[in-house]
Amino acid sequence: MNKSIRVFAMLIILVLFSAAAVSAAEDLKELTLGVIPTESSASAMKGFEPFRADMEKALGIPVKLFIAPDYAGVIEAMRFNKVQIAWFGNKSAIEAVNRADGEVFVQTVDVTGNPGYWSLIVVHKDSPYQNIDEIVRDGKNLTFGNGDPNSTSGYLIPTYYVWGQRGIDPAKHFKLVRSANHETNLMAVANKQVDFATNNTENWDKFSKAHPEQIKNVRAIWKSPLIPSDPMVWRKDLPREWKSKIKGFFLAYGRIGANKEQELAVLKGMSSGWAPFQDSSNHQLLPIMEINYAKDKMKLQGSDSIAATEKTKKMAEIDQQLTEIRSYTQLIEKFN
Repeated sequence: MNKSIRVFAMLIILVLFSAAAVSAAEDLKELTLGVIPTESSASAMKGFEPFRADMEKALGIPVKLFIAPDYAGVIEAMRFNKVQIAWFGNKSAIEAVNRADGEVFVQTVDVTGNPGYWSLIVVHKDSPYQNIDEIVRDGKNLTFGNGDPNSTSGYLIPTYYVWGQRGIDPAKHFKLVRSANHETNLMAVANKQVDFATNNTENWDKFSKAHPEQIKNVRAIWKSPLIPSDPMVWRKDLPREWKSKIKGFFLAYGRIGANKEQELAVLKGMSSGWAPFQDSSNHQLLPIMEINYAKDKMKLQGSDSIAATEKTKKMAEIDQQLTEIRSYTQLIEKFN
């Protein structure tokens, strides 16, 4: 069994049977909350600061914010215990689970109550392109604003549903590919710095409020299937009693108490606008894991640089991984 699958299987079993990890004896002195860079650091800090302050007050220990230049920076910070809790997208959460001793404990909820969000491909309003096939046709002349490689909506979902299913490697097919966060990509399209780019419906809504004139210059030509809402991840080795306090804080925030309305306003200002968190676990990552491996399989099938025997071997490994993921999904469904 592949090592990452083995690790994930162990985590799923822990979730199913509610077995909490036994933590180190020492108590927590402080916590650091990591934030993925879907927008500028200044905007993210401004949105998360009131939540950080409320969390610090509720837990009675210092809580700091950490924002890295890219998703990998937040994953690595959790890996080396510089970050104990972080907001991730589903794909980056998989990396945090497999590489950084992470575990999903709650899930964000869109302020409008949507069960998730959607990936987008966007162009300038004056662009002649109306659909993906037209972009593919003229690919050698076009500049593509791709998402962070660890982004679910900015990278994984378009790679699987748009490029992978057409047998396209964007780096080879388009004139130039530039990777950036959602806000930067949307601004680049609005200003005609790239011909098209990835984005998502949550960032689109936030950008519309922050830059109402710029958003008029952008239109979407593709929308993905629904993506599960983003997870919040903590380090699995956090002390058990602190996990209870932290999860209690997240699930109560904006739901109960004298400050409920104020907390709802804080949530509305975070990222693209959230409602109160809902309970979750690693099982929400399984559909994204399946897409990730299926994407790898399509890429492998289209490769001419791998020997036939090696390709057959790797294809068999991916098929085994997909079978195991589907088995875990079926097992979870029986318990729900």
